[in-house]
Amino acid sequence: MARTTSSRFLTPGLSRRGFLLAGGSAAFLTACGGGEGVGGNRETAGNFTGEYEGPAVTLDYWNGFTGGDGPTMQAMLKAFNDSQENITVKNNTMEWADFYQRLPAAANAGRGPHVGVMHLDQLATNAARQVIVPLDDVADEIGLEESDFISAVWGPGIYNDQRYGIPLDVHSLAMYYNEEHFEKAGITEPPTDAASLEDAIKALQEAGYKTPFWMPGQWPAHLMFFSLLWQNGGEPYNEDGSEALFGSEEGIAAMTWMREQVDKGYSPPNVDRDAQYLAFKNGQNSITWDGIWQINDLNAAGMAYGIAPIPTIGDQEAVWANSHHLFMTSQAADDEDLSNASKMFISEISQQSGEWAKAAMIPARNSAREDASFTDSPQAALVDQLELFHFLPSIPGVADTIAQTVEVAVNEIVLGKATPEEALTQQQSNATELLKQNQEKYGG
Repeated sequence: MARTTSSRFLTPGLSRRGFLLAGGSAAFLTACGGGEGVGGNRETAGNFTGEYEGPAVTLDYWNGFTGGDGPTMQAMLKAFNDSQENITVKNNTMEWADFYQRLPAAANAGRGPHVGVMHLDQLATNAARQVIVPLDDVADEIGLEESDFISAVWGPGIYNDQRYGIPLDVHSLAMYYNEEHFEKAGITEPPTDAASLEDAIKALQEAGYKTPFWMPGQWPAHLMFFSLLWQNGGEPYNEDGSEALFGSEEGIAAMTWMREQVDKGYSPPNVDRDAQYLAFKNGQNSITWDGIWQINDLNAAGMAYGIAPIPTIGDQEAVWANSHHLFMTSQAADDEDLSNASKMFISEISQQSGEWAKAAMIPARNSAREDASFTDSPQAALVDQLELFHFLPSIPGVADTIAQTVEVAVNEIVLGKATPEEALTQQQSNATELLKQNQEKYGG
């Protein structure tokens, strides 16, 4: 259990509304490539040796760190620029929705970034579109191996036998709770399973908090669903990404529980996107499940809150997670100086990833999690759960498929517009058809 009331970060972050589309709602504007995509055929100019000794260059760097993580990245960029004589990194931060919409068209028109950060579940899509290029030589030069990282984020960075992303962090859902509410209700420990969560909710209601646990119909509702699906032993897709499986009995059980929170009166009936988080921040509810990226925002608000793993509602522990990966685009790949300077930047940021814990993230590098920046952080309360983190598959086009199917089903069910069986069955069928189309589009 972690108490965090300080506002030690530079500026408060906004609720991660823009992050909605990072999981999959952005529609790409161009359809480039197909078949095997880059698939190991693309080579970058130059041979990275771990240092940059070329002429002065300016690198365009794109990311979506618009919230409480932004100041930390800005500080890391300043430190890098101050340490370099011939490389200047120019930062361009935008909402993740805009990032994923603009990147393919900009990169293919030669107006995109040289380097950037994207989510793990977007790597395969952008590799297939020939937007990003392999980074195997970067990994080799700085001696990166699977054993250096949380294992679940290393393998998915490979597409068609080449590495396209260098893991920077992992970030997951967590349970936040209002410590003042808990104290008034006589709750001494955060709930860990369905029974203790329900006991806590009832105690909070008796203490005067009418709806202690708001269930959103939109973001981050589908991330809650994936977590509960895995807790019940289900999977969202089959191994090769050709078939959706989330409409299974395990998926139905997950969505039944989510809707029950409304039916039992624990949540208002129509909670809009991010409304549950804003209500928690304002003391209107007592418990919320949200991403660890909210930590800095809550710190800046001076709120007395606790953070813990989400309760195990099903038969096994599991929670949704994602990962930011450093990448390089084709725009940099064709120029030896830009290519090597970009690789130098990626190498340095990766090696300094312990600092990134100040952004309320969990460093992907095992060694970086020994850094005081992480061990003294609120998110360190989740470190024992790392092997329980579950990641969506890095299948080309999967993120957009989720937006068109899973998010639709979850919304309909939470709002009571359809039963779990009806909505999940229909959207599972729709998702499978979209996956098949993606395999034809990108090559399966």
